[in-house]
Amino acid sequence: MLKKLASQTAIYGLSSIVGRFINYLLVPLYTYYFTAAEYGVVSEFYAYSGFLSVFLLLGFETGYFRFHQDHPKAYSTALGFVLLVNISVAVLCFVFNQAISSALHYSAHREYVICFALILTFDALAALPFAKLRAENRALRFASIKLIEILLTVALSLFFIVLCPLLKKQNITWLALIYREEIGIGYIFLANLLASASKFLFLAPQFGAICRGFDWSLFKRMVAYSLPMVIISFAGIVNEMLDRALLKYFLPYDNETNLAQLGIYSACYKLSILMTLFIQAFRYAAEPFFFSYAKNSDAKRVYAQVLRYFTIFCVFIFLLVTLYLDFFKYFIGAAFRSGLKVVPILLLANLFLGIYVNLSIWYKLSDRTAMGAGVSLLGAGLTVILNFYWIPWLGYMGSAYATLVCYAVMAGVSYVLGQIYYPVAYHIKAVIGYLLFGVGLYFASIVLQPLLAWQSGCLASALMVLYTLVTLLFERYHLRHQRLTLQGQP
Repeated sequence: MLKKLASQTAIYGLSSIVGRFINYLLVPLYTYYFTAAEYGVVSEFYAYSGFLSVFLLLGFETGYFRFHQDHPKAYSTALGFVLLVNISVAVLCFVFNQAISSALHYSAHREYVICFALILTFDALAALPFAKLRAENRALRFASIKLIEILLTVALSLFFIVLCPLLKKQNITWLALIYREEIGIGYIFLANLLASASKFLFLAPQFGAICRGFDWSLFKRMVAYSLPMVIISFAGIVNEMLDRALLKYFLPYDNETNLAQLGIYSACYKLSILMTLFIQAFRYAAEPFFFSYAKNSDAKRVYAQVLRYFTIFCVFIFLLVTLYLDFFKYFIGAAFRSGLKVVPILLLANLFLGIYVNLSIWYKLSDRTAMGAGVSLLGAGLTVILNFYWIPWLGYMGSAYATLVCYAVMAGVSYVLGQIYYPVAYHIKAVIGYLLFGVGLYFASIVLQPLLAWQSGCLASALMVLYTLVTLLFERYHLRHQRLTLQGQP
């Protein structure tokens, strides 16, 4: 079963890791073509979209996973409700566009709000069809549609930001119909909107299932299960996105400088993308896996193994990025590299987030989603308080430290509660050991670099080989010991 989970993670990774890596290549485009302040505007809107997406789904994606195996109308019921919510919100955004734009201080760019209202609507409506594909183990179709969306975003971004300015110099008459230079970063939003609309069209056939009917009795159960997930998801977005929403308002500079600092922080945040995308791919595969495997007699032993191997791989990613940061830094423009010091902190923070994702199965499998919501709210509270106090004092470094503290505390609390309500014999010593070993190697690189006078790439490679060899030796011993234990030998 571990091989099945790994294969599913690999396929979902095709759309999230490989696909998003293609999308990640847009970061150099944005950071080389636009100023830090302009990129700050883009980051701000994507931070807002993260919060709003939670309320457009209301936890019904996870609710569908919980009930679809026993209720044939689970999909049509969830889809009908999500469709109603999203159409209503989209209409409200159109009606109150001017008021929303003014509140965000973008009265001169009302089109930003319209673009994001449509993007959020298309993405939310696509979430349940994607969940259905995951539940049916149709990972290849899931991955192909995701990849198409990402490739379209990349192609359209290159067309509007790179090709159109070149064509304009050739005085091509038809270009005036689709391109205006003053729109600037608005073309980033437009490219996203067109790609999201295309994704929606590919998934449109799955909306026919809404004709299967709406089960009110099931809907009430789904609401009771899903609403706590809204709190959990919202708290998760607070932990992930609040820093970028607050920096504009809490940094002690003028608005232009604050946006520039936000742009620098957001660009450097992208350098932790390898960790984030692996966790995302793992989550896509792990959630249905954990639910479907829960009834097996060896489920808890398998869950413990999953966390162990997950940690090993995440520490590898942490070292890959931090040790080779002198190479990764060229993915962002020179004006943004003053913020590179946040990258190791954010990588470690996301590693703890991944551990929390593994540990959080206790409240999902024991139907204690309300308690899970409490853990998420604890993390969100820490994020708010620490950002409030640390941003004016430490700048965007305060946001990075707040993210690390938040996820580390959430992982610790989730482990303690899990041992009470759904005890799993996790290999905690191994998990902590690999974490400390990885962080130790990172600090060793900082100390050894000036002493050895090696090229940074040579030292990084030596430390990566050391981590790999030590890990292989420990895991070989672990597997041998586990095999003997199962055979009843000492």
